Amino acid sequence: MNNIPHRGPVGTFWPPPKEAWTRFNRCNLPSSILASLDFQHRPEPVELDGVTIIHKDLFWRLDRLNDPTARAQQFRDYLAVYYSLASPESAGFNANSRIRRHKADYQSLLRGWLFDPDGREGAVLKGWVASRFGLLPRYFGGRIDPDNDSYQRFLGQQSAGVYNTNSLEGQLDLLYTYCHYELIRQRPEQAHITLFRGVNRLSDHDIVAKLDRRRCVVLLNNLNSFTTNRERADEFGDQIMEAEVPLQKILFFNSLLPGALKGEEEYMVIGGLYEVTLST
Repeated sequence: MNNIPHRGPVGTFWPPPKEAWTRFNRCNLPSSILASLDFQHRPEPVELDGVTIIHKDLFWRLDRLNDPTARAQQFRDYLAVYYSLASPESAGFNANSRIRRHKADYQSLLRGWLFDPDGREGAVLKGWVASRFGLLPRYFGGRIDPDNDSYQRFLGQQSAGVYNTNSLEGQLDLLYTYCHYELIRQRPEQAHITLFRGVNRLSDHDIVAKLDRRRCVVLLNNLNSFTTNRERADEFGDQIMEAEVPLQKILFFNSLLPGALKGEEEYMVIGGLYEVTLST
């Protein structure tokens, strides 16, 4: 564990551990930048390759709607039509197939995450983060190491989760891009949002540096649950982790699509290095 200053001069770079990222991703910034502490302090725009170009008609329609509820419905309707979610047979679904996965879509992934982040849906989501942003999962029912059972289970669950489905990863690309779009529209002057996470064993997290008695730098898993409600976070752990999360690192929040999740103020946060404040 190394001590590092709370803030460095502009131009300094505090890189993430090499085991936390890969050189390959599908967005406009290098993985090492996305996973760094600098990105939390000074975030930059993030764009997934080709999404806004392929789906430019959707964003043209969203630009003309002033009501966020109407935009959410437009988004849902667009995905239902584009990915044939209401008529899976038109997307190639075979009712006689031995493995029937026609009900697997972005909404079932969100529900599965809320129920069990270390289940099959969680593996798909963490695998998607690794593919798109180059941030590797650190924990899946246990610490991940290339030689241990957690890693093998993760790979197996990820493969099973995307098998015989209708472009699940493409649906997630659009979900992230829409989430980012909506956050910018709802919070045009804001770069971060204060979020909380309850933890029982801080030792389960990678503590990179202690800054003082309450503040430290942690390497978070590549996808994590947070909440805007501190009291809610307190129900899930003995300690509260408070972080200023860049809007660009939010995959989903509960009010983005009303009714999609029943969690209280649930936010799905992409990982990397974060400066956090701990309290009880």
